[in-house]
Amino acid sequence: MRSLFRVFSQQPLAAKVPEVTALFWVIKISTTAAGEAISDTFVSNKELGAVVEVSMFCLALVLQFATRRYSAVQYWFLALAIATAGTGVADTMHLVVGLPYAVTSLFWLLVLASVFALWQRSEHTLDIHSITTSRREKFYWCVVFATFALGTAVGDFAATTLGLGYLASAILFCGVILVPWAGWKFLHWNGIFCFWFAYVITRPVGASFADYLSKAHSISGANFGDWQTALVLTGVVVVLVAYTAAARYDIQSPEAEIAGGT
Repeated sequence: MRSLFRVFSQQPLAAKVPEVTALFWVIKISTTAAGEAISDTFVSNKELGAVVEVSMFCLALVLQFATRRYSAVQYWFLALAIATAGTGVADTMHLVVGLPYAVTSLFWLLVLASVFALWQRSEHTLDIHSITTSRREKFYWCVVFATFALGTAVGDFAATTLGLGYLASAILFCGVILVPWAGWKFLHWNGIFCFWFAYVITRPVGASFADYLSKAHSISGANFGDWQTALVLTGVVVVLVAYTAAARYDIQSPEAEIAGGT
């Protein structure tokens, strides 16, 4: 127990998150889609699913905090684990507890806003280049979890409650994700705001595409199957992360870390 406490309390030696590049967004959407499909694979056996998701999340969390520098493998493994667990939590609130998707969407939106507010109040910045302390990293992953759960709920709300279907929902969110890009590129919106805006929307984009591929024709899907979709998408994530880990192009520069931490 004492050694585990040391793991989660040790200070990073450098930024613990990757530099934002085009491939970052590709991997992010891929992990959201894979996590959705992995979680849905266990929908018929919720007890087994809970064990797998919790175990995967705990292992990934320990591995990420055990390293003191950014590592693509540990980082994206935790992102995938949170994508899977976040889907499970959001789906449980609807399928088991019986809460409407509108309610779960609002709940996770309030959770996300609360974490952002606490993070800003404590650290005075939400810049990912400032993730150079253990406390900031904890805030970061709390935000990530909330965005995954929120995105799952919002994606299902659009596809089912609003009746758009999975493919139309995916296309809709692809349009929405262009808003922060356009705002940053042409209207000089705040870069930190635009990053987190886009980050939140990647979840319903990935989740909607995964649901479209895996679900039955009767509910607007392509009927490829949950485990088949999970296998293919996880393979995509593995290949992309392996390339990133080998290329090491996404490691933040020391200058960016210093600027972000000030």
